[in-house]
Amino acid sequence: MGANTSQIGDLSENQSLRALVGTEAISENDPFWNQLISFTFTSPTNSGDSKLLEEAVTPLAKILIENNPRTGNFGALVRVFLGRTRELKISTECQDQLFIWQAHNTLFMIRCLLKVFIREMNEEELCQQFEYQQRAPGSCEAESEDLLKEMICNLVHLIVEVPLLDITYSILFEAVTTLLVLLSYQLFHKEILRDGHIYKYLMQGRCLELTSRLVKTLLYNFIRQEKCPPPVTHIFEPQSEGGGLLYGLASGVASGLWNVFTLGGAGSRTGSDQEQHPLPLSTQSLLLLLVLSNLTDGPDQPNPYRQAIMSFKNTQDTSSIPSPHPHTFQINFNSLYTALCDQQRSDPATLLLYTLLHQNANVRTYVLSRTDVENLVMPILEILYHVEDRNSHHVYMALIILLILTEDDTFNRSIHEVMLKNITWYTERSLTEISLGSLLILVVIRTIQFNMTRTRDKYLHTNCLAALANMSAQFRCLHQYAAQRIISLFALLSKKHNKVLEQATQSLRGPLGSGGSTTLPDYAQDLNVIEEVIRMMLEIINSCLSNSLHHNPNLVYALLYKRELFEQFRSHPSFQDIMQNLDTVIGFFSSRLEQAGSDLSVERVQEVIKKGAVALPKDRLKIFSRRPVDHK
Repeated sequence: MGANTSQIGDLSENQSLRALVGTEAISENDPFWNQLISFTFTSPTNSGDSKLLEEAVTPLAKILIENNPRTGNFGALVRVFLGRTRELKISTECQDQLFIWQAHNTLFMIRCLLKVFIREMNEEELCQQFEYQQRAPGSCEAESEDLLKEMICNLVHLIVEVPLLDITYSILFEAVTTLLVLLSYQLFHKEILRDGHIYKYLMQGRCLELTSRLVKTLLYNFIRQEKCPPPVTHIFEPQSEGGGLLYGLASGVASGLWNVFTLGGAGSRTGSDQEQHPLPLSTQSLLLLLVLSNLTDGPDQPNPYRQAIMSFKNTQDTSSIPSPHPHTFQINFNSLYTALCDQQRSDPATLLLYTLLHQNANVRTYVLSRTDVENLVMPILEILYHVEDRNSHHVYMALIILLILTEDDTFNRSIHEVMLKNITWYTERSLTEISLGSLLILVVIRTIQFNMTRTRDKYLHTNCLAALANMSAQFRCLHQYAAQRIISLFALLSKKHNKVLEQATQSLRGPLGSGGSTTLPDYAQDLNVIEEVIRMMLEIINSCLSNSLHHNPNLVYALLYKRELFEQFRSHPSFQDIMQNLDTVIGFFSSRLEQAGSDLSVERVQEVIKKGAVALPKDRLKIFSRRPVDHK
């Protein structure tokens, strides 16, 4: 780390910083700026140092807020940056590291100040900070340019025009992060912001024209997963105490926004900042992409960034049919798919996958056509398996992704054909060989059971059961353990149903006027919920039996082994219709087992079931239609 606590304490005495925030106006042509922005920079190593440095910077920024109306020094700093961005692409082509380095440092200082400004003032007041400029006594007020608009347009232009190289990595990271800082106003407002200056600048004019290029660049930044290049020997080393302090200032504040803009970051339970975010440009680009695509539609036009997300195509797509969307583009789907498979451990990557599957039909079709879909599904299952270590948003996104995928019958068939070996992260039982479909069933059932004992979230139940219902007609060759877990879950639900029913009955038997009637609605509500879940489970079992009974002898075996579980629901008015098929199956196979004799071995029972499955007339089982679940 470039600074320690004693250095931080000296920041307020640094002469260059005091001049910047002080009462004297500094012309944008003054040599002072070259001195100010010539400091070295290294990435921070931990959030503790970053927080200390940010605490030291805040008082300086507040002094600037007070003095800037008279000096216009913040506007001068912005103009220094804008002057350098106009030649940035040429500097990159010429490998002019000095120019790029100073442009980066200028933007870094602007971003640090903006973070404090946004926390301290509303958007109108922020715009004024850009508008203030030095005025000589008695001079007429000149018409000022819209510096905020110019800076936003230049940042977007910088991101799409400057190629990603080792020497440009840091300034591209700063450009993306500065846009995130500007969009962070939404963090401080309950209402949706759609009338602000920043919103309008991004939705209109030059930024609107660059929409598809910006979205494509941010996607490729995510796809490339470029690590931060190793530190290089800087042209200027700090020559004085002031330089050393600026070095410390830069090295500490750089990661200050990571905790703010990482979805679920506050609840993360893993490692340090560097361990969580080894790919800062990739991470920030993904976050900016998600923020832009989730901005609300304007009064006169839809969100162009969402349009671009919804409509982009594969580079292999040679269709001549024009897209109805104005911001469409092409991108390599194979590279995108690989990146999505590799990055599902992070919340933003899972949210991006959900967004693409939900909104972009081209991506959804491509993913469902892959023959290696296990590379995508396995990370999603691992998220759900470790539900207790993940935040609820991440779990919901993973679950809804499964819900979207299982709406496709081809997917539901293919996952039972993919065989997996030695799933190391599944610890309940050793799974030496199991189909992807059976593993999916096991993980979803485990999620349901976790929810029943911990979070008790009705919607989580509904989505888990909906995914199983989507799959149920295509269940094939269920693993013995998966079949057992389906019936075990039903047993757990049955037990819970009986307990709630008993509590409701006892409340009715309470003495008159004891207040028992006030508790009955609670029990009644619980009973309604549990009965709805039980019916969904019966529908899942019924769907499998009526559509693919001969493919699932292990489920029939588990059903017969626990046949007494279903006795109480045979005469229940809520389940009589759905119980008809189960009664038929249980009665048919029970009869054949009795004919086969007593004291049958497991192997012999399974043999009888397999032969019986072929002999059972299909027209004896009624087909029930599935109830759709909206995953939007």
